[in-house]
Amino acid sequence: MKIGDQFPKWSAPTMWINGEVKQPDERKDRLTLLHFWSVSCYFCKRALPELNQYRELYKDILTIISVHIPRTEHDLDIESIKKTAEQYNMTQSIYVDYDFQLAKAFSNEYVPSYYLFDKKGTLRYYQAGGTNLKMLDTRISRVIKDIP
Repeated sequence: MKIGDQFPKWSAPTMWINGEVKQPDERKDRLTLLHFWSVSCYFCKRALPELNQYRELYKDILTIISVHIPRTEHDLDIESIKKTAEQYNMTQSIYVDYDFQLAKAFSNEYVPSYYLFDKKGTLRYYQAGGTNLKMLDTRISRVIKDIP
């Protein structure tokens, strides 16, 4: 997936945690941040407190959808995913991508990674890695400023 691409249609995930979310192109009033992560990923967990801050800071305009993709056998345990989500205060919806449907649609190989979409469902920013989330914050602010 590259900048300017539209958010791909998703099929039903294996499971949702914290509630199901509509397709981003069905929610014209909000930006969407898709966040790929894994229970076994140290950098994913390290970035979660900052991601939670953005969730609260931009709650009126931004929907964060976390996508859990398994990297190890342990990552397949739904109770482990739920426990980690609770431990790190992940109140956003979590798409459990056991069969890599969304990961494949995005050609995503990295966790953590972040895809920021505008209100029209157009990819405006991509970032991989658990450091330098200030750049993500800057991009969110820029996309908000571009809203007419």
